[in-house]
Amino acid sequence: MLVIRIGPLFIYLALLLSSNILSANSESEKRQLSSIEMLGEKLFFDVDLSLNRSQSCATCHMPNAGFADIRDNVVGGAVSLGDDGESLGDRNAPTASYARFSPLFHKNSQGQYVGGQFLDGREVDLKGQAGGPPLNPIEMGMSDKSAVVARLLEKPGYVSAFKQLHGDYIFLDIDKSYAALTESIAAFEKTDAFSPFDSKYDRYLRGEYQLSSQEDLGMTLFFSQQFTNCNLCHQLKRQAVSEHETFSNYQYHNIGVPVNSAVRAVNGVAEDYIDEGLFNNPQVSDIKERGKFKVPMLRNVSVTGPYMHNGVFRDLRTVVLFYNKYNSRSAKRQVNPETGQKWKEPEITENISLKELKTGPALDDKRVDALVAFMRLLTDKKYEYLLDKAE
Repeated sequence: MLVIRIGPLFIYLALLLSSNILSANSESEKRQLSSIEMLGEKLFFDVDLSLNRSQSCATCHMPNAGFADIRDNVVGGAVSLGDDGESLGDRNAPTASYARFSPLFHKNSQGQYVGGQFLDGREVDLKGQAGGPPLNPIEMGMSDKSAVVARLLEKPGYVSAFKQLHGDYIFLDIDKSYAALTESIAAFEKTDAFSPFDSKYDRYLRGEYQLSSQEDLGMTLFFSQQFTNCNLCHQLKRQAVSEHETFSNYQYHNIGVPVNSAVRAVNGVAEDYIDEGLFNNPQVSDIKERGKFKVPMLRNVSVTGPYMHNGVFRDLRTVVLFYNKYNSRSAKRQVNPETGQKWKEPEITENISLKELKTGPALDDKRVDALVAFMRLLTDKKYEYLLDKAE
């Protein structure tokens, strides 16, 4: 442990003693990093926090694309490419927009796991989530916290800002330095830039937008348990139409998603590998949680595909039809429109939430399209131009 701490400490002391280096820390830069949110923003976009200095948080959570990864990555954007330019993940990168509203990972009064960050809730909060990618060997690829802190110490602006915001002696402890980095990024992710609540849905609630007949039908269907099962999992607030609704109860379910064979064919993960979802979370030991993933919120869902935990579906309408297959006896509804073949078998066949999935009647095309139209309403104003590209 002593060896790990000495390296960054000497770099830190060298920076303090170098007046030439410190003089580069202009007053302008000090002002830019004068708050924890501003520091977090700088860190969020800093590619130097990855091994090859080619990837930042913003690489996989693009601010101009709903804070999701819209790169093709040779797999149609299903999973993300790592800093080494070769490694591909096995899960779709969730949007970072509105992530701050996911509660701390916990069990509710009914014994159900709720909240946390990542698709399996393995990090309790945003700070934990922010600390994961830099140390992930197939993401940003840094060897350890010490290596990341050493990159911070290369930049006098960071040295000054970290001291100002986290204390003069922050760099004397690697763990505390790294925690300060994650806290700063998390603070940036809690700003309105990530959660403006200014979609057409929000404007409708404020009387600033009039729904089309199709959007109105979609909203009615979405919030009605008589006609759909959507709101069983994708509604947080009790009031059907309410402000600051994120459209997730943040619980965990296995909905029978199949393996993404196209991704497995190129990312080096064996086709027969099983992603156990929530059961992979170190805090979870009950085999009944196997195959469950966190219910995603639906803000910006129309512009942040592909969909499901492994990006197996390209189109939002396909997702609605996938859910609808549980309620429909129609042969047409048993076919994946993206492949023209029957829906593939679930990756994990046990623990499927059939009670929730089979609630409500089958939907005709008119109602499927209306639900898609409603979900398009949930797009932040700054991303509405992407809706045509998502079609």
